[in-house]
Amino acid sequence: MVPPRQPRRVVCRAAALAEPLFQQLEKLHEEFRGHPPVAKWNPDLCGDMDLVICSDGRWVHEGTEIKRQPLVQLFASILKKEKGDYFLVTPVEKWRIRVEDAPFLITQAAKDETRILLTTNTGDVVPLDSDHPLILKLYGDPPQPVPYIEVRDGLEARTSRDVYYELIDWAEPRQPTAPPARLCQLWLTSSGEEFLLGEY
Repeated sequence: MVPPRQPRRVVCRAAALAEPLFQQLEKLHEEFRGHPPVAKWNPDLCGDMDLVICSDGRWVHEGTEIKRQPLVQLFASILKKEKGDYFLVTPVEKWRIRVEDAPFLITQAAKDETRILLTTNTGDVVPLDSDHPLILKLYGDPPQPVPYIEVRDGLEARTSRDVYYELIDWAEPRQPTAPPARLCQLWLTSSGEEFLLGEY
Protein backbone atom coordinates (compact mmCIF):
# COMPACT_ATOMS: atom_id res chain seq x y z
CA MET A 1 0.00 0.00 0.00
CA VAL A 2 1.37 3.38 -0.98
CA PRO A 3 1.53 5.74 2.03
CA PRO A 4 -0.44 8.98 1.69
CA ARG A 5 1.56 11.85 0.32
CA GLN A 6 2.39 14.46 2.90
CA PRO A 7 1.62 18.12 2.13
CA ARG A 8 4.61 19.68 0.42
CA ARG A 9 6.32 22.33 2.47
CA VAL A 10 8.57 24.50 0.36
CA VAL A 11 11.60 25.13 2.53
CA CYS A 12 15.12 25.84 1.35
CA ARG A 13 17.76 23.40 2.59
CA ALA A 14 21.33 24.53 3.12
CA ALA A 15 22.97 21.79 1.07
CA ALA A 16 20.51 22.20 -1.79
CA LEU A 17 20.54 25.96 -2.09
CA ALA A 18 23.08 27.86 0.00
CA GLU A 19 26.23 27.06 -1.97
CA PRO A 20 24.68 27.26 -5.49
CA LEU A 21 23.01 30.53 -4.50
CA PHE A 22 26.32 31.82 -3.14
CA GLN A 23 27.97 31.07 -6.50
CA GLN A 24 25.11 32.79 -8.33
CA LEU A 25 25.38 35.83 -6.08
CA GLU A 26 29.11 36.07 -6.69
CA LYS A 27 28.41 36.29 -10.42
CA LEU A 28 25.78 38.99 -9.81
CA HIS A 29 28.22 40.88 -7.59
CA GLU A 30 30.78 40.84 -10.40
CA GLU A 31 28.16 42.02 -12.90
CA PHE A 32 26.72 44.88 -10.83
CA ARG A 33 28.63 47.46 -8.87
CA GLY A 34 27.14 48.22 -5.50
CA HIS A 35 23.80 46.47 -5.05
CA PRO A 36 22.04 44.46 -7.77
CA PRO A 37 18.81 46.06 -9.10
CA VAL A 38 16.48 43.87 -7.05
CA ALA A 39 13.64 46.40 -7.45
CA LYS A 40 13.51 45.41 -11.13
CA TRP A 41 13.48 41.67 -10.46
CA ASN A 42 10.07 40.09 -9.96
CA PRO A 43 10.31 36.31 -10.32
CA ASP A 44 7.64 34.01 -8.94
CA LEU A 45 7.85 33.08 -5.28
CA CYS A 46 9.78 29.83 -4.82
CA GLY A 47 8.76 29.36 -1.20
CA ASP A 48 9.95 30.03 2.33
CA MET A 49 13.63 29.80 3.20
CA ASP A 50 14.38 28.77 6.77
CA LEU A 51 16.45 31.90 7.31
CA VAL A 52 15.98 34.44 10.11
CA ILE A 53 17.65 37.82 10.53
CA CYS A 54 17.71 38.13 14.31
CA SER A 55 17.21 41.39 16.15
CA ASP A 56 20.87 41.32 17.24
CA GLY A 57 22.04 41.24 13.60
CA ARG A 58 22.81 37.52 13.30
CA TRP A 59 21.68 35.61 10.20
CA VAL A 60 20.51 32.12 11.19
CA HIS A 61 19.81 29.39 8.63
CA GLU A 62 18.02 26.24 9.81
CA GLY A 63 18.98 27.02 13.40
CA THR A 64 22.67 27.61 12.65
CA GLU A 65 24.25 31.05 12.51
CA ILE A 66 25.84 31.94 9.19
CA LYS A 67 29.35 33.02 10.14
CA ARG A 68 30.72 33.44 6.63
CA GLN A 69 30.55 37.22 6.36
CA PRO A 70 30.90 37.22 2.54
CA LEU A 71 27.79 35.03 2.32
CA VAL A 72 25.87 37.32 4.69
CA GLN A 73 26.90 40.35 2.65
CA LEU A 74 25.83 38.73 -0.61
CA PHE A 75 22.47 37.74 0.88
CA ALA A 76 22.04 41.29 2.16
CA SER A 77 22.73 42.69 -1.32
CA ILE A 78 19.69 40.90 -2.77
CA LEU A 79 17.34 41.58 0.13
CA LYS A 80 14.01 43.12 -0.87
CA LYS A 81 11.00 44.30 1.14
CA GLU A 82 7.48 44.03 -0.24
CA LYS A 83 4.33 44.85 1.74
CA GLY A 84 6.01 44.17 5.07
CA ASP A 85 7.61 40.87 4.01
CA TYR A 86 11.26 40.27 3.22
CA PHE A 87 12.66 38.27 0.32
CA LEU A 88 15.96 37.20 -1.18
CA VAL A 89 15.62 37.87 -4.89
CA THR A 90 17.61 36.98 -8.00
CA PRO A 91 16.44 37.31 -11.62
CA VAL A 92 15.00 33.76 -11.44
CA GLU A 93 14.38 33.01 -7.73
CA LYS A 94 12.48 34.61 -4.88
CA TRP A 95 12.59 33.23 -1.33
CA ARG A 96 10.69 34.67 1.63
CA ILE A 97 12.67 34.96 4.87
CA ARG A 98 11.86 36.16 8.39
CA VAL A 99 13.19 39.35 10.00
CA GLU A 100 12.70 39.80 13.75
CA ASP A 101 13.16 43.57 13.77
CA ALA A 102 15.19 45.50 11.20
CA PRO A 103 17.32 43.61 8.67
CA PHE A 104 20.45 45.65 9.42
CA LEU A 105 22.25 46.98 12.48
CA ILE A 106 24.27 50.21 12.60
CA THR A 107 27.58 49.23 14.19
CA GLN A 108 29.82 52.25 13.46
CA ALA A 109 29.46 56.00 13.09
CA ALA A 110 31.85 58.68 11.88
CA LYS A 111 31.52 62.45 11.79
CA ASP A 112 33.19 65.40 10.10
CA GLU A 113 32.22 69.07 9.90
CA THR A 114 29.14 68.52 7.74
CA ARG A 115 28.13 64.85 7.67
CA ILE A 116 27.53 61.79 9.78
CA LEU A 117 28.34 58.48 8.12
CA LEU A 118 26.84 55.24 9.42
CA THR A 119 28.08 51.71 8.73
CA THR A 120 25.91 48.59 8.98
CA ASN A 121 26.89 45.11 10.09
CA THR A 122 26.74 44.04 6.43
CA GLY A 123 29.13 46.71 5.20
CA ASP A 124 26.77 49.38 3.85
CA VAL A 125 27.96 52.94 4.48
CA VAL A 126 25.22 55.56 4.32
CA PRO A 127 25.18 59.27 5.13
CA LEU A 128 22.58 60.60 7.49
CA ASP A 129 20.61 62.80 5.08
CA SER A 130 17.18 63.29 3.50
CA ASP A 131 17.54 60.07 1.50
CA HIS A 132 18.62 58.13 4.60
CA PRO A 133 16.64 59.79 7.39
CA LEU A 134 16.68 58.98 11.07
CA ILE A 135 13.36 57.62 12.34
CA LEU A 136 12.47 57.05 15.99
CA LYS A 137 10.65 53.76 16.69
CA LEU A 138 9.78 51.89 19.86
CA TYR A 139 12.06 48.94 20.62
CA GLY A 140 12.96 46.78 23.61
CA ASP A 141 11.25 45.80 26.85
CA PRO A 142 9.98 48.15 28.05
CA PRO A 143 9.66 49.85 24.64
CA GLN A 144 11.80 52.96 24.24
CA PRO A 145 12.29 55.28 21.24
CA VAL A 146 15.34 54.06 19.33
CA PRO A 147 16.77 55.57 16.12
CA TYR A 148 16.45 53.63 12.87
CA ILE A 149 18.01 54.64 9.55
CA GLU A 150 16.61 53.88 6.11
CA VAL A 151 19.48 52.21 4.26
CA ARG A 152 17.85 51.64 0.87
CA ASP A 153 14.47 50.88 -0.71
CA GLY A 154 12.57 50.65 2.58
CA LEU A 155 15.22 48.48 4.29
CA GLU A 156 16.07 49.88 7.70
CA ALA A 157 18.88 49.55 10.21
CA ARG A 158 18.56 49.93 13.96
CA THR A 159 21.41 51.69 15.74
CA SER A 160 23.42 49.58 18.15
CA ARG A 161 23.67 50.70 21.76
CA ASP A 162 27.25 51.95 21.32
CA VAL A 163 26.38 53.99 18.23
CA TYR A 164 23.28 55.39 19.94
CA TYR A 165 25.40 56.72 22.81
CA GLU A 166 27.88 58.14 20.32
CA LEU A 167 25.10 59.99 18.52
CA ILE A 168 23.87 61.37 21.84
CA ASP A 169 27.34 62.82 22.46
CA TRP A 170 27.16 64.56 19.06
CA ALA A 171 23.61 65.85 19.45
CA GLU A 172 22.66 69.42 20.33
CA PRO A 173 20.31 69.79 23.33
CA ARG A 174 17.50 72.28 22.87
CA GLN A 175 14.94 73.63 25.26
CA PRO A 176 11.29 73.39 24.20
CA THR A 177 10.16 76.65 22.62
CA ALA A 178 6.57 75.97 21.60
CA PRO A 179 3.88 73.29 21.77
CA PRO A 180 3.71 70.38 21.22
CA ALA A 181 7.29 70.09 22.54
CA ARG A 182 7.28 69.81 26.34
CA LEU A 183 10.64 68.15 26.93
CA CYS A 184 14.21 69.03 26.10
CA GLN A 185 15.18 67.64 22.73
CA LEU A 186 18.35 66.28 21.16
CA TRP A 187 19.00 67.18 17.53
CA LEU A 188 21.58 65.93 15.06
CA THR A 189 22.74 67.96 12.07
CA SER A 190 24.07 66.17 8.99
CA SER A 191 24.20 66.96 5.27
CA GLY A 192 22.35 70.24 5.86
CA GLU A 193 19.41 68.48 7.56
CA GLU A 194 18.28 68.24 11.17
CA PHE A 195 17.08 65.03 12.82
CA LEU A 196 15.39 64.56 16.17
CA LEU A 197 17.35 61.99 18.16
CA GLY A 198 15.21 61.97 21.28
CA GLU A 199 13.64 63.84 24.18
CA TYR A 200 14.38 63.91 27.89
